[in-house]
Amino acid sequence: MKLLLTSAGLVPKINEVFLSLLTKPPAENKVAFITTAAYGEDSAPKWLAYYYQQFQDNGLRLVEEMDLKDYSASELQTALQDKDIIFVNGGNTFYLLHWVKKNGLEKVLRQRVENGALYIGVSAGSYIACPTIEVAGWRNQDSNKVHLKDLNALNFVPFLIFAHYESKLKKLLDDYAPKTTYPLVALNDHQAVLIENNKVKLVGEGPKVFYNQFKESN
Repeated sequence: MKLLLTSAGLVPKINEVFLSLLTKPPAENKVAFITTAAYGEDSAPKWLAYYYQQFQDNGLRLVEEMDLKDYSASELQTALQDKDIIFVNGGNTFYLLHWVKKNGLEKVLRQRVENGALYIGVSAGSYIACPTIEVAGWRNQDSNKVHLKDLNALNFVPFLIFAHYESKLKKLLDDYAPKTTYPLVALNDHQAVLIENNKVKLVGEGPKVFYNQFKESN
């Protein structure tokens, strides 16, 4: 698996890392831009353009916007089979996971990533790559409007991510981190976690904020 789990997408501080993961020129990569989480937020469509600009800045031209609620598992499998990059954007994490579960999409996403597609998560998209999305409920980051009860997620990685970290949130994490059994890494908007060849590395710019024995690979 190759995963780049970010707080704010393909920001300048991690662009070089992103480009190093590609096996062909950026313009030749086909991207599945999964926008579902955005529609769990009232203002979401207004900021989707921000991610399109990130694609442009990194030379990505073949981008197909996809909303998971419009696909069955078999339809998604067909739609993803030629995609080199699966980019799962931010928004409401509960809403995103609701549609992943409702349409039976966990297996399809896992198969495509295990078969070589680069998974890029942004905030909510990073959260669903973790064992659970429990972090989305901390400090009421996201509203559970869909009344999702099963918070178990894709489990691509064995740790949790806290996105959009700022130093003023340290006390909150000091309080919440001991309540989970998982290692935890907090990411500011210039950072990401890179998972490649079973190795884990924090990339980008800023302090390393780790809890519960989260460790980078040697």
